[in-house]
Amino acid sequence: MQSITIIGSGLAGYTLARELRKLDKETLLTIISRDAGDFYSKPMLSTALAQGKDAKTLVMTTAEKMAEQLKAKIRPHTKVTALDTVKQKLTIDNGDVVSYDRLILALGADPIRIAFSGDANDDVLSVNDLDDYAHFRAKLSDNVKRVAIVGAGLIGCEFANDLLSQDYQVDVIGLGETPLDRLIPVEAGEALKTALADAGVHWHLGTTIEELNKDKSGYRVVLQNGESFDCDLVISAIGLRSHTELAKQAGLEINRGIVVDSLLQSSAKNIYALGDCAEVVGQVLPYVMPIMHGARALAKTLTGEPTDVVYPVMPVIVKSTLHPVVVAGMIYGNEIDWNIIKMDDGIKAIAFNIEEKMIGFCLTGEIVNKEKQALLKELQL
Repeated sequence: MQSITIIGSGLAGYTLARELRKLDKETLLTIISRDAGDFYSKPMLSTALAQGKDAKTLVMTTAEKMAEQLKAKIRPHTKVTALDTVKQKLTIDNGDVVSYDRLILALGADPIRIAFSGDANDDVLSVNDLDDYAHFRAKLSDNVKRVAIVGAGLIGCEFANDLLSQDYQVDVIGLGETPLDRLIPVEAGEALKTALADAGVHWHLGTTIEELNKDKSGYRVVLQNGESFDCDLVISAIGLRSHTELAKQAGLEINRGIVVDSLLQSSAKNIYALGDCAEVVGQVLPYVMPIMHGARALAKTLTGEPTDVVYPVMPVIVKSTLHPVVVAGMIYGNEIDWNIIKMDDGIKAIAFNIEEKMIGFCLTGEIVNKEKQALLKELQL
Protein backbone atom coordinates (compact mmCIF):
# COMPACT_ATOMS: atom_id res chain seq x y z
CA MET A 1 0.00 0.00 0.00
CA GLN A 2 1.39 3.38 -0.98
CA SER A 3 1.68 6.08 1.66
CA ILE A 4 0.84 9.78 1.51
CA THR A 5 2.97 12.41 3.22
CA ILE A 6 1.79 15.99 3.77
CA ILE A 7 4.22 18.73 4.76
CA GLY A 8 2.21 21.38 6.56
CA SER A 9 -0.50 21.30 9.24
CA GLY A 10 -2.36 24.47 8.35
CA LEU A 11 -5.79 24.69 6.76
CA ALA A 12 -4.55 23.20 3.47
CA GLY A 13 -2.79 20.22 5.01
CA TYR A 14 -5.50 19.30 7.47
CA THR A 15 -8.39 19.90 5.05
CA LEU A 16 -6.74 17.59 2.53
CA ALA A 17 -6.21 14.96 5.24
CA ARG A 18 -9.89 15.12 6.20
CA GLU A 19 -11.01 14.85 2.57
CA LEU A 20 -8.68 11.90 2.04
CA ARG A 21 -10.13 10.05 5.02
CA LYS A 22 -13.64 10.47 3.65
CA LEU A 23 -12.53 8.45 0.63
CA ASP A 24 -9.82 6.20 2.04
CA LYS A 25 -9.65 5.04 5.65
CA GLU A 26 -6.56 2.86 5.38
CA THR A 27 -3.73 4.48 3.37
CA LEU A 28 -0.78 5.33 5.60
CA LEU A 29 -0.87 9.07 6.20
CA THR A 30 1.91 11.20 7.71
CA ILE A 31 1.68 14.92 8.43
CA ILE A 32 4.89 16.82 9.12
CA SER A 33 4.49 20.12 10.97
CA ARG A 34 7.14 22.70 11.81
CA ASP A 35 4.99 23.88 14.75
CA ALA A 36 2.94 22.05 17.38
CA GLY A 37 0.54 20.69 14.77
CA ASP A 38 -2.58 21.84 16.62
CA PHE A 39 -5.54 22.72 14.40
CA TYR A 40 -6.85 26.28 14.50
CA SER A 41 -8.47 28.73 12.10
CA LYS A 42 -5.78 31.07 10.78
CA PRO A 43 -8.33 33.69 9.59
CA MET A 44 -9.34 34.11 13.23
CA LEU A 45 -5.92 35.54 14.13
CA SER A 46 -7.04 38.97 12.94
CA THR A 47 -10.37 38.85 14.82
CA ALA A 48 -9.45 37.05 18.03
CA LEU A 49 -9.27 40.15 20.24
CA ALA A 50 -12.91 41.02 19.60
CA GLN A 51 -13.88 37.38 20.21
CA GLY A 52 -12.01 37.25 23.51
CA LYS A 53 -9.67 34.48 22.38
CA ASP A 54 -5.97 34.08 23.07
CA ALA A 55 -3.52 31.68 21.43
CA LYS A 56 -4.55 28.75 23.64
CA THR A 57 -8.29 29.16 23.15
CA LEU A 58 -7.87 29.54 19.38
CA VAL A 59 -6.81 25.88 19.23
CA MET A 60 -9.80 23.84 18.09
CA THR A 61 -8.19 20.40 18.14
CA THR A 62 -4.82 19.34 19.50
CA ALA A 63 -2.30 17.49 17.33
CA GLU A 64 -2.90 14.33 19.38
CA LYS A 65 -6.64 14.47 18.72
CA MET A 66 -6.05 15.24 15.03
CA ALA A 67 -3.80 12.18 14.75
CA GLU A 68 -6.52 10.06 16.34
CA GLN A 69 -9.32 11.44 14.17
CA LEU A 70 -7.34 11.12 10.93
CA LYS A 71 -5.63 7.82 11.71
CA ALA A 72 -2.43 9.65 10.84
CA LYS A 73 1.08 9.98 12.16
CA ILE A 74 1.75 13.62 12.99
CA ARG A 75 5.33 14.77 13.48
CA PRO A 76 5.22 18.14 15.30
CA HIS A 77 8.11 20.60 15.62
CA THR A 78 9.74 18.97 12.62
CA LYS A 79 11.37 20.85 9.77
CA VAL A 80 12.11 19.29 6.39
CA THR A 81 15.51 20.59 5.29
CA ALA A 82 15.90 18.81 1.95
CA LEU A 83 13.79 17.06 -0.68
CA ASP A 84 15.18 14.50 -3.12
CA THR A 85 12.65 14.12 -5.92
CA VAL A 86 14.52 11.26 -7.61
CA LYS A 87 14.93 9.00 -4.59
CA GLN A 88 11.66 10.30 -3.12
CA LYS A 89 13.19 11.06 0.25
CA LEU A 90 12.94 13.87 2.78
CA THR A 91 15.72 14.95 5.11
CA ILE A 92 14.53 16.09 8.53
CA ASP A 93 16.30 18.64 10.73
CA ASN A 94 17.28 15.93 13.23
CA GLY A 95 19.12 14.07 10.48
CA ASP A 96 16.44 11.46 9.78
CA VAL A 97 15.71 10.51 6.18
CA VAL A 98 12.07 9.72 5.42
CA SER A 99 10.80 8.07 2.23
CA TYR A 100 7.54 9.06 0.59
CA ASP A 101 5.37 7.57 -2.15
CA ARG A 102 3.24 10.64 -2.80
CA LEU A 103 4.07 14.00 -1.32
CA ILE A 104 1.88 17.06 -0.85
CA LEU A 105 3.50 20.42 -0.16
CA ALA A 106 1.12 22.50 1.96
CA LEU A 107 3.81 24.88 3.12
CA GLY A 108 1.78 28.06 3.37
CA ALA A 109 3.24 31.53 2.93
CA ASP A 110 5.69 33.72 4.82
CA PRO A 111 5.23 37.39 5.79
CA ILE A 112 6.96 39.88 3.52
CA ARG A 113 9.32 41.95 5.61
CA ILE A 114 10.92 45.29 4.78
CA ALA A 115 14.05 46.46 6.56
CA PHE A 116 13.56 49.94 7.99
CA SER A 117 16.33 52.30 8.99
CA GLY A 118 16.83 52.80 12.71
CA ASP A 119 17.52 50.58 15.69
CA ALA A 120 14.06 48.98 16.11
CA ASN A 121 13.65 46.95 12.92
CA ASP A 122 13.99 43.63 14.76
CA ASP A 123 11.15 44.58 17.12
CA VAL A 124 8.55 44.74 14.35
CA LEU A 125 6.03 41.90 14.69
CA SER A 126 4.35 39.80 12.01
CA VAL A 127 1.36 37.65 12.92
CA ASN A 128 1.18 34.69 10.58
CA ASP A 129 0.63 31.68 12.85
CA LEU A 130 -0.39 30.68 16.36
CA ASP A 131 3.09 31.16 17.84
CA ASP A 132 3.26 34.65 16.30
CA TYR A 133 -0.13 35.42 17.80
CA ALA A 134 0.94 34.28 21.26
CA HIS A 135 3.95 36.60 21.01
CA PHE A 136 1.72 39.46 19.83
CA ARG A 137 -0.69 39.01 22.75
CA ALA A 138 2.19 38.91 25.21
CA LYS A 139 3.44 42.22 23.83
CA LEU A 140 -0.06 43.76 23.98
CA SER A 141 -0.28 42.95 27.68
CA ASP A 142 2.85 45.03 28.34
CA ASN A 143 1.04 48.38 28.82
CA VAL A 144 0.52 48.92 25.08
CA LYS A 145 -1.91 51.70 24.16
CA ARG A 146 -0.99 52.75 20.61
CA VAL A 147 -0.24 50.29 17.79
CA ALA A 148 1.16 51.10 14.35
CA ILE A 149 0.29 48.75 11.48
CA VAL A 150 2.44 48.80 8.34
CA GLY A 151 0.18 47.75 5.48
CA ALA A 152 -3.31 48.88 4.53
CA GLY A 153 -4.35 45.68 2.80
CA LEU A 154 -6.74 42.98 3.95
CA ILE A 155 -4.79 41.81 7.00
CA GLY A 156 -3.78 45.31 8.05
CA CYS A 157 -7.38 46.53 7.94
CA GLU A 158 -8.66 43.48 9.81
CA PHE A 159 -6.09 43.93 12.58
CA ALA A 160 -6.93 47.63 12.78
CA ASN A 161 -10.62 46.77 13.15
CA ASP A 162 -9.84 44.17 15.82
CA LEU A 163 -7.57 46.46 17.84
CA LEU A 164 -10.16 49.26 17.73
CA SER A 165 -12.71 46.87 19.23
CA GLN A 166 -10.55 46.76 22.37
CA ASP A 167 -9.98 50.52 22.50
CA TYR A 168 -6.38 50.58 21.28
CA GLN A 169 -5.18 53.64 19.41
CA VAL A 170 -4.31 52.54 15.87
CA ASP A 171 -2.16 54.06 13.12
CA VAL A 172 -2.23 52.41 9.68
CA ILE A 173 0.57 53.13 7.21
CA GLY A 174 0.16 52.21 3.53
CA LEU A 175 1.69 53.01 0.16
CA GLY A 176 -1.67 53.27 -1.59
CA GLU A 177 -3.88 56.32 -1.49
CA THR A 178 -6.77 54.25 -0.11
CA PRO A 179 -6.92 51.03 1.95
CA LEU A 180 -7.28 47.76 0.06
CA ASP A 181 -6.23 49.57 -3.10
CA ARG A 182 -5.17 46.33 -4.83
CA LEU A 183 -8.46 44.63 -4.09
CA ILE A 184 -11.31 47.15 -4.31
CA PRO A 185 -12.20 50.33 -6.27
CA VAL A 186 -11.04 53.69 -4.93
CA GLU A 187 -14.57 54.73 -3.92
CA ALA A 188 -14.98 51.57 -1.84
CA GLY A 189 -11.58 52.15 -0.26
CA GLU A 190 -12.57 55.69 0.64
CA ALA A 191 -15.72 54.42 2.34
CA LEU A 192 -13.71 51.96 4.44
CA LYS A 193 -11.13 54.63 5.20
CA THR A 194 -13.79 57.04 6.45
CA ALA A 195 -15.54 54.43 8.60
CA LEU A 196 -12.34 53.33 10.32
CA ALA A 197 -11.18 56.94 10.72
CA ASP A 198 -14.49 57.76 12.42
CA ALA A 199 -13.80 54.85 14.78
CA GLY A 200 -10.33 56.15 15.61
CA VAL A 201 -7.80 54.97 13.00
CA HIS A 202 -5.08 57.46 12.11
CA TRP A 203 -4.33 56.88 8.43
CA HIS A 204 -0.90 57.57 6.93
CA LEU A 205 -1.39 56.74 3.25
CA GLY A 206 0.79 57.22 0.21
CA THR A 207 3.89 56.76 2.36
CA THR A 208 5.90 54.27 4.41
CA ILE A 209 8.36 54.22 7.28
CA GLU A 210 11.58 56.11 6.69
CA GLU A 211 13.06 55.37 10.10
CA LEU A 212 12.02 53.40 13.17
CA ASN A 213 13.80 53.88 16.48
CA LYS A 214 13.34 52.83 20.08
CA ASP A 215 12.15 55.75 22.15
CA LYS A 216 11.67 55.56 25.93
CA SER A 217 9.28 52.64 26.44
CA GLY A 218 8.08 52.58 22.83
CA TYR A 219 9.03 53.61 19.31
CA ARG A 220 9.44 56.75 17.24
CA VAL A 221 8.07 56.36 13.71
CA VAL A 222 9.34 58.75 11.04
CA LEU A 223 7.54 58.53 7.69
CA GLN A 224 8.83 59.31 4.21
CA ASN A 225 6.29 62.13 3.88
CA GLY A 226 7.86 63.90 6.87
CA GLU A 227 5.23 62.97 9.46
CA SER A 228 6.28 61.34 12.72
CA PHE A 229 4.54 59.88 15.77
CA ASP A 230 5.18 57.69 18.82
CA CYS A 231 3.68 54.25 19.41
CA ASP A 232 4.08 51.26 21.71
CA LEU A 233 4.07 48.43 19.16
CA VAL A 234 4.63 48.03 15.40
CA ILE A 235 3.06 45.27 13.30
CA SER A 236 4.05 44.50 9.71
CA ALA A 237 1.10 43.39 7.56
CA ILE A 238 2.32 44.23 4.07
CA GLY A 239 1.55 40.85 2.55
CA LEU A 240 2.58 37.23 2.20
CA ARG A 241 4.95 35.41 -0.12
CA SER A 242 4.44 31.74 -1.00
CA HIS A 243 6.84 29.49 0.92
CA THR A 244 8.82 27.93 -1.92
CA GLU A 245 12.36 27.52 -0.57
CA LEU A 246 12.22 23.73 -0.11
CA ALA A 247 10.64 23.21 -3.54
CA LYS A 248 13.14 25.55 -5.19
CA GLN A 249 16.10 23.72 -3.65
CA ALA A 250 14.66 20.46 -4.96
CA GLY A 251 14.45 21.82 -8.51
CA LEU A 252 10.67 22.12 -8.81
CA GLU A 253 9.32 24.77 -11.15
CA ILE A 254 8.73 27.99 -9.22
CA ASN A 255 7.14 31.27 -10.27
CA ARG A 256 5.11 33.27 -7.74
CA GLY A 257 4.44 29.95 -6.03
CA ILE A 258 5.12 26.26 -6.64
CA VAL A 259 3.83 25.81 -10.18
CA VAL A 260 1.11 23.15 -10.45
CA ASP A 261 -1.45 22.19 -13.07
CA SER A 262 -5.20 21.78 -12.63
CA LEU A 263 -4.61 18.43 -10.89
CA LEU A 264 -2.32 20.29 -8.44
CA GLN A 265 0.58 18.20 -9.79
CA SER A 266 3.97 19.90 -9.62
CA SER A 267 6.79 19.57 -12.13
CA ALA A 268 8.13 16.56 -10.18
CA LYS A 269 6.62 13.10 -10.23
CA ASN A 270 4.38 12.23 -7.27
CA ILE A 271 4.61 15.72 -5.76
CA TYR A 272 1.61 18.02 -5.43
CA ALA A 273 1.15 21.47 -3.90
CA LEU A 274 -1.91 22.98 -2.23
CA GLY A 275 -2.81 26.24 -0.54
CA ASP A 276 -0.90 29.47 -0.16
CA CYS A 277 2.37 27.97 -1.46
CA ALA A 278 0.85 26.84 -4.77
CA GLU A 279 0.45 28.65 -8.07
CA VAL A 280 -2.47 26.85 -9.70
CA VAL A 281 -2.53 27.33 -13.48
CA GLY A 282 -1.02 30.79 -13.06
CA GLN A 283 -3.04 31.86 -10.01
CA VAL A 284 -1.96 32.26 -6.39
CA LEU A 285 -5.16 32.34 -4.32
CA PRO A 286 -4.35 32.77 -0.61
CA TYR A 287 -7.92 32.45 0.61
CA VAL A 288 -10.00 29.81 2.38
CA MET A 289 -12.39 28.82 -0.43
CA PRO A 290 -9.72 27.95 -3.04
CA ILE A 291 -8.06 25.73 -0.43
CA MET A 292 -11.30 23.89 0.28
CA HIS A 293 -12.04 23.26 -3.40
CA GLY A 294 -8.43 22.29 -4.09
CA ALA A 295 -8.37 19.83 -1.19
CA ARG A 296 -11.54 18.08 -2.34
CA ALA A 297 -10.26 17.71 -5.89
CA LEU A 298 -6.80 16.54 -4.82
CA ALA A 299 -8.22 13.97 -2.42
CA LYS A 300 -10.06 12.38 -5.36
CA THR A 301 -6.94 12.45 -7.50
CA LEU A 302 -4.85 10.80 -4.79
CA THR A 303 -7.44 8.06 -4.34
CA GLY A 304 -7.52 7.08 -7.99
CA GLU A 305 -9.97 9.51 -9.59
CA PRO A 306 -7.98 12.24 -11.38
CA THR A 307 -9.97 15.43 -10.77
CA ASP A 308 -9.20 18.93 -12.01
CA VAL A 309 -9.73 21.67 -9.47
CA VAL A 310 -12.51 23.98 -10.68
CA TYR A 311 -13.21 27.16 -8.78
CA PRO A 312 -16.72 28.57 -8.56
CA VAL A 313 -17.36 32.25 -7.86
CA MET A 314 -15.57 32.73 -4.54
CA PRO A 315 -16.27 35.92 -2.58
CA VAL A 316 -13.47 37.45 -0.53
CA ILE A 317 -14.85 38.80 2.73
CA VAL A 318 -12.85 41.40 4.63
CA LYS A 319 -13.57 40.98 8.34
CA SER A 320 -13.89 44.69 9.06
CA THR A 321 -17.01 44.71 11.20
CA LEU A 322 -17.01 48.50 11.46
CA HIS A 323 -17.53 48.65 7.70
CA PRO A 324 -17.87 45.22 6.03
CA VAL A 325 -16.36 44.63 2.58
CA VAL A 326 -16.88 41.81 0.08
CA VAL A 327 -15.54 41.37 -3.45
CA ALA A 328 -16.21 38.60 -5.95
CA GLY A 329 -15.66 37.65 -9.57
CA MET A 330 -13.36 39.36 -12.05
CA ILE A 331 -12.23 42.64 -10.49
CA TYR A 332 -8.90 43.30 -12.22
CA GLY A 333 -7.91 44.37 -15.73
CA ASN A 334 -7.92 47.34 -18.06
CA GLU A 335 -11.08 46.25 -19.84
CA ILE A 336 -13.24 46.35 -16.72
CA ASP A 337 -15.79 49.15 -16.49
CA TRP A 338 -16.92 49.87 -12.94
CA ASN A 339 -20.39 51.22 -12.20
CA ILE A 340 -20.04 52.85 -8.77
CA ILE A 341 -23.13 53.70 -6.73
CA LYS A 342 -22.61 55.64 -3.50
CA MET A 343 -25.43 55.01 -1.05
CA ASP A 344 -26.16 56.13 2.49
CA ASP A 345 -25.30 52.68 3.85
CA GLY A 346 -22.26 51.85 1.72
CA ILE A 347 -20.84 51.44 -1.76
CA LYS A 348 -22.19 49.21 -4.52
CA ALA A 349 -19.68 48.69 -7.32
CA ILE A 350 -20.45 46.43 -10.28
CA ALA A 351 -17.73 45.36 -12.75
CA PHE A 352 -18.72 44.97 -16.41
CA ASN A 353 -16.68 43.63 -19.32
CA ILE A 354 -16.58 45.12 -22.82
CA GLU A 355 -19.71 43.15 -23.68
CA GLU A 356 -21.48 44.92 -20.79
CA LYS A 357 -21.87 41.67 -18.86
CA MET A 358 -21.50 41.75 -15.09
CA ILE A 359 -18.31 39.89 -14.18
CA GLY A 360 -17.67 41.01 -10.59
CA PHE A 361 -18.73 43.25 -7.75
CA CYS A 362 -17.63 44.99 -4.58
CA LEU A 363 -19.94 45.89 -1.73
CA THR A 364 -19.18 47.82 1.44
CA GLY A 365 -21.09 48.72 4.58
CA GLU A 366 -24.64 47.56 5.32
CA ILE A 367 -25.19 46.84 1.61
CA VAL A 368 -23.08 43.69 2.02
CA ASN A 369 -25.80 41.87 3.96
CA LYS A 370 -28.57 43.24 1.77
CA GLU A 371 -27.22 42.43 -1.69
CA LYS A 372 -24.34 39.93 -1.52
CA GLN A 373 -26.35 36.75 -2.06
CA ALA A 374 -28.39 38.13 -4.96
CA LEU A 375 -25.26 39.37 -6.74
CA LEU A 376 -23.47 36.07 -6.19
CA LYS A 377 -26.37 34.22 -7.80
CA GLU A 378 -26.31 36.64 -10.74
CA LEU A 379 -22.55 36.08 -11.20
CA GLN A 380 -23.04 32.33 -11.24
CA LEU A 381 -25.58 32.41 -14.10
